[in-house]
Amino acid sequence: MPQTRIDHCFQTLAKADKTAFIAFITAGDPDIETSYQLLMGLVEAGVDIIELGMPFSDPMADGIAIQNASKRALKAGMTLAKTLDLVRRFRQHDSQTPIVLMGYYNPIYQYGVSPFLTDAQSAGVDGLIIVDLPPEEDEEVCLPALKTGLNFIHLVAPTTHDKRLPLVLANTSGFIYYVSMTGITGADAPPENLVAEGVARVKTHTNLPIVVGFGIKTPEQMRRFARFADGVVVGSALVETISHTLDETGQATDATLSQTLALARSMAQALNE
Repeated sequence: MPQTRIDHCFQTLAKADKTAFIAFITAGDPDIETSYQLLMGLVEAGVDIIELGMPFSDPMADGIAIQNASKRALKAGMTLAKTLDLVRRFRQHDSQTPIVLMGYYNPIYQYGVSPFLTDAQSAGVDGLIIVDLPPEEDEEVCLPALKTGLNFIHLVAPTTHDKRLPLVLANTSGFIYYVSMTGITGADAPPENLVAEGVARVKTHTNLPIVVGFGIKTPEQMRRFARFADGVVVGSALVETISHTLDETGQATDATLSQTLALARSMAQALNE
């Protein structure tokens, strides 16, 4: 497949000997306009790649923070079609920053796989992470996505053994998402040395960049994990900040943008120190 924004991003960062900062937020959380402002602000704060969560009513791999973010977004009227509209709006002002949609298969199935892939590509989406589609189901979305020109990123867990890795990696493109622990998002990250060993093991099987996610919440953790990963994902910490700045009715306040983006800036600075 032709080079994507994701490929170009990692190549550029590698030449500068930098680690990618990948930030996750849920589309439409706490509302569409705030979500858009966060997208634009994250880039200014130093984020290299944005993972945009597709709200879903049963996000089984996610902890309470992202579960609640999905609930807030759905309550605010967010849909998969509106998520793509959000990306289109972002692309009117930013043609470079990669956007990866992350979520679950059910909304895509309801939308229709073929029209979804066509609309996602035309909207400016660069890649997909569908956490409940294992490589055995690559014919469902992964292979059609690759034909459409979208990267498809599989998850690799600490429990993914060497015999299974070739299957997981066979159709993965863009980067490998190494889940730092067994469990759900938002839990505490395991000891750095265990994650480093896991990343090193996967690197023996692929030349793709490897990013680490799940449980990374502080600038200091960012700095430590960046020593051995090509990218670091921060999600729950940003989503929790959004949650903590809402008013008693669940609406955004002046602090929602300022505090969330301040955290993102501190994370970005940690990678550049």
